[in-house]
Amino acid sequence: MHMKRAFPTGILKAILIVFAVCAFAAQPFAQDLPVVTALEVKGLKRIEEGAVRSKLSQKIGEALSQQKTTDDIKAIYKMGYFDDVRTELVPFEGGIKVVYQVKEKPTVIKVDFQGNKEYDDKTLREKIALSPGAISDITLINDNAIKLRAWYEEEGYYLSKVVPVVRKISEDDVTVTYQIEEGDKVTIRQIRFEGNKALSSGKLKDVMKTGERHFYSFITGGGYYKKEEMRRDVVRVRDRYFDSGYIKAQIGEPKIELAADKRGMVITIPVQEGERFSVSAIEITGNKTYSEKELRPLVKLMPKKVFSRELMRKDIDAISGKYTNTGYAIAAVIPDLIPDDAAKTVKVIYKIEEGDKYKIGRIEIAGNTKTKDKVIRREVRLNEGDTFNASALKRSYERLNNLNYFENVELNPKPRAEEKVVDLDVKVKEKDTGMLTLGGGYSSNDGIIGLVDVTQANLFGGGQYLKLKGELGGKMRNAELTYRDPWFLDEDLKFGASLYRSYRQYGNFDRKSNGMELTIGREFWEYWGWSVSYGLEDARIYNVRTDASQRVKDQEGKWLTSAISPSVWRDSRDNYIFPLSGSRNALSLSFAGLGGNTGYIKAIADSSWYFPLFDVTTIHVRGRIGSLTGILDKKVPIYQKFYVGGLDTVRGLEYGHAGPLDINREAVGGEKMAVLNLEYIFPIFQEVKLKGLVFTDMGRAWDKGETIGSDLRYTAGLGMRWFSPFGPIRVEYGFNLKKKEGESGGKFEFGFGSAF
Repeated sequence: MHMKRAFPTGILKAILIVFAVCAFAAQPFAQDLPVVTALEVKGLKRIEEGAVRSKLSQKIGEALSQQKTTDDIKAIYKMGYFDDVRTELVPFEGGIKVVYQVKEKPTVIKVDFQGNKEYDDKTLREKIALSPGAISDITLINDNAIKLRAWYEEEGYYLSKVVPVVRKISEDDVTVTYQIEEGDKVTIRQIRFEGNKALSSGKLKDVMKTGERHFYSFITGGGYYKKEEMRRDVVRVRDRYFDSGYIKAQIGEPKIELAADKRGMVITIPVQEGERFSVSAIEITGNKTYSEKELRPLVKLMPKKVFSRELMRKDIDAISGKYTNTGYAIAAVIPDLIPDDAAKTVKVIYKIEEGDKYKIGRIEIAGNTKTKDKVIRREVRLNEGDTFNASALKRSYERLNNLNYFENVELNPKPRAEEKVVDLDVKVKEKDTGMLTLGGGYSSNDGIIGLVDVTQANLFGGGQYLKLKGELGGKMRNAELTYRDPWFLDEDLKFGASLYRSYRQYGNFDRKSNGMELTIGREFWEYWGWSVSYGLEDARIYNVRTDASQRVKDQEGKWLTSAISPSVWRDSRDNYIFPLSGSRNALSLSFAGLGGNTGYIKAIADSSWYFPLFDVTTIHVRGRIGSLTGILDKKVPIYQKFYVGGLDTVRGLEYGHAGPLDINREAVGGEKMAVLNLEYIFPIFQEVKLKGLVFTDMGRAWDKGETIGSDLRYTAGLGMRWFSPFGPIRVEYGFNLKKKEGESGGKFEFGFGSAF
């Protein structure tokens, strides 16, 4: 009996799919292609399906596209979450269902370390970006091994090795162990140059950040080899040659030789200096807006002078600044050097690409969760619709940074060429501006001090400042309440008020005072401002020593001072806490005598200048002069006189001892004053704002009848400054360079919580 067998449905479907796909591949331009009626993603366990679907270019309702499915596989792979991605085609509702079959990478469930002795696991975990829960991506795992190895190298472990070991726990889970061989620390014993004749090794080392290990390197952290820093040093050395005219100089790859004990290294840097080139001519091309006559004064690189890349960079900055400060936001100056090897000269052509003139478009502010927009916006020196100005943009950054409300400030100009406008994105990252300090400190003048300080520098996000402070020391007691509003009543008007109560022991007497002060002021130009203060103080001098001089005994009793103090200032510092450039100049007067029993005019001129050196170091020069004169037949309080000597004037001398002394060698202050301070400030640990300095001071206070400028006192010394989380700390030692009988050869100075 012959029986008819049914053809299996599954095989029939498979034949149809194969036929459809083959026909699709063979006829890429055919009109009747299978339509995709469904998309499905299989194999997901931890990854959201929506994340995968967002990468798909193949859409439901469209004809099946081999190119799109291939692109989809690549896009899913690029997500980095999968070991395998495949597609399957299944007949579905009159069309084709495309199934994306994926296999997820395992999850890292544990990251640990083996072999580490000098650093614990917690420290090492902070140096990598791999943690439990991460996808087991071999590239990520290896990158973190490289990162960990680089960190060990920076810490001096040049011979360290880091090998990642991945262990499979289950189909979905793995552990990662970083096997570490730390080795010994390797210090740089010598850096030497081969082939340098025109420039000494010392001059070349001066421009390098990498240095040899010295006895003081434990402070600076130097003396260790860092690969990336050494690469930058090679560029710095080459630039040093270019600055001296050697435009053909070549700096080879540094060679490292380990000592026999493998605890020290010698770095040899090969140099090919070439010939020295001078400038043959300077040309300016591409300028349309400004004539060459207008641009030439900006050029400092001169014909017949030795070529200098540093001067060329300054020329480029000056010329481009001329344009970007007048609206040409995308102006560029491209230097073209044409050397003449025979004549040893080089022609410099400054090619200017002016672009178009731009205006400011939208100013968007982001990142401020507490600070009000208006507080930020009023510091931006550009308004919507203004002509673009690069200097105003830079000044805006400085002003926002100087508010000290933010950890980070970014100003990102975004040109829109078709509309000739530049949108400005202002992004800030806020930091805590409130501080509660309960602790103590030590002052050279006041001894041990107990401190309670509650400060909010950005009250309610409106920029107001409120401070309540109490100090208790062996020689002093202070209480202070201060309020300041930099934009009083939302006007460009500064208002301040303070109440205080203080007690202090001097060498010959004690003084108590209660007082208040009101201040109002405003800025009248970009860097200029004025203020007027009115102060009222009720003070008493008592406990005068029996052997004190008559001039001190005459001060015993009550003193009521009513004073008006106008001042004018100019402040162009780039940073108020640690300036690198700019200056602050102020002139202040105090008129006392309208009421009370004191009468005087006190004038002080104070000028500070900061000059950047080597990018991160600063030369600081500060000069002060002062004069005090009695008026209205009233007395001048002894505590209003000038006391020179001590941490804030001439370091290395006792407080007030660079001035008049009485019969007990106690300072009694002078009526004239002059002080000059010169400091070289350099970073020790930039990350924690720890700075070092060397200084020299000179100055004195003079009494009535003494010749101004006579018997000046001189000191020199060194110190450290740290802007700690609890306020600024100063530690300085001054050597007495003009020691007198009865004086010490120097003095250690320590200050806590006072401005630098």
